[in-house]
Amino acid sequence: MARTTAERVQKTSFDAVKTVGLLLPDVQATKRYDGSPVLKLGGCFMAGLATHRSAEPDTLVVRVNVEERELLLQEAPDTYYVTDYYRRYPIVLVRLSRVDRDALSDLLSVSWRLTSAKTRRRRSNTRCTRGRLIRRG
Repeated sequence: MARTTAERVQKTSFDAVKTVGLLLPDVQATKRYDGSPVLKLGGCFMAGLATHRSAEPDTLVVRVNVEERELLLQEAPDTYYVTDYYRRYPIVLVRLSRVDRDALSDLLSVSWRLTSAKTRRRRSNTRCTRGRLIRRG
């Protein structure tokens, strides 16, 4: 089956992100329900291609805390941005055409730390009993 132009663009846009992200411990490259590529840690979202219509083409969505996002937006508004749709989430939008490999590595490392903390909290709030998942608290 031939790939569509959109699939080819997604693949090439996400290749550098995937290469850098997979250098971090336990990160997995997978696909969302809609087929768009994402990086996950322990089943939790770290980064992926933006799919909402409010985002520009060739944009990466990366988990960051709100304070970090505000710093990025102030320091490099040509590279980082956020739309009204994404503002309510702890993420930043990244123009892949404007970000270099070092900045991408730093950004994904920040995302990894935040996501790692989230997966630890998730594990501490659950336990398995005879194959069933029980939530504590």
